[in-house]
Amino acid sequence: MYKQGKKVRFKKYGEMGSVEGKTNSTGIRYKDGNIVWNGLVLRTIVKRNDVYAHLALRDKIKFVRIKREWFKDKHVYYAQLVLEGIPPKKYNNEGVKDTKPNESKVGVDIGTSTVAVCSENGVFLTELAPSVVDLGNRITMIQRVMDRSKKAMNPLKYKEDGTVDTTNKSRWCFSKRYMKKKNQLKELQRLNKVKRKQDHEILSNRIISLGTNVIVETMSFKGLQKRTKETTVNERGKFNTKKRFGRTISNRAPSMLLSIIDRKLKYADKNLKRVNTILIRASQYNHIADTYEKKKLHQRWNNFHFCKIQRDLYSAFLLMNCNDNLQEIDRELCVQNFKWFREKHDLEVQSLKAKERTPISMGV
Repeated sequence: MYKQGKKVRFKKYGEMGSVEGKTNSTGIRYKDGNIVWNGLVLRTIVKRNDVYAHLALRDKIKFVRIKREWFKDKHVYYAQLVLEGIPPKKYNNEGVKDTKPNESKVGVDIGTSTVAVCSENGVFLTELAPSVVDLGNRITMIQRVMDRSKKAMNPLKYKEDGTVDTTNKSRWCFSKRYMKKKNQLKELQRLNKVKRKQDHEILSNRIISLGTNVIVETMSFKGLQKRTKETTVNERGKFNTKKRFGRTISNRAPSMLLSIIDRKLKYADKNLKRVNTILIRASQYNHIADTYEKKKLHQRWNNFHFCKIQRDLYSAFLLMNCNDNLQEIDRELCVQNFKWFREKHDLEVQSLKAKERTPISMGV
């Protein structure tokens, strides 16, 4: 615009899912329950019994965003209001739902598919976004049907080896069956997204209820998504796969959980505390012997001779007992708190063993 743009970024047809204004005084505006946009007036629907929505609308509106989302077999449009200030407290039949925040220390050891939490108020090990797993196989089957249909309708767009011929610039043709399956895929992906966020919101509330002084290790999930560079050979002389945790991180979204926790902590003027993984080395430390020992990924238990402790829960315990400088573990605190931690740990392991299914990475 005005010859100032350096690069034009195009949106594919059907991929522009939202549009927003800069302020609520010009352009897209929210006024008297309606969206006003260049002479167009769109009525919005706010439920009468939604107390939280009416309380939130008392705050100043910064700007308005119109979002388009796929729901079952059609597009649904929402007006998303970005408001100023802190979200209001939720209410239930007994009054205010939120109570005074607990400022206890909480150690969180987060992995690619599980998360271990330790606090003086509770210890638990749980799966990340458990609702997402059920839809994975259905999505895979639909994608296979779509791929076969696309190849059958466009034989000239593919080479003999099955790859796409980029030199063929003719238009792609899609059957009605393909479009039907595409809509089904959209709906399943939407359900995946909604269930993943819902699971993370519930889990974040559970973690913050144990304490607002949340401590977690610094992790690079983008690095875990990449394929390994080293080429290795197994005992049978075959090459090992270079895949790592790309699909797991895509489905479980561990970084999203940390972002939600950090956002909710800021409402109470707190921040998510991150320790330096290189300095702390929670997965290697042994507070009883005061030594560091490297463990392989498949080793899920710490053997202290007189007892065995689950690896992830023990790491969360060590993070809870970090010093205020977040650069070292307080060994005296670990010795002092280990007895009650062991009792709660054993109860949690028993409850995990009673479940029908648990992830292999838990080692239970």
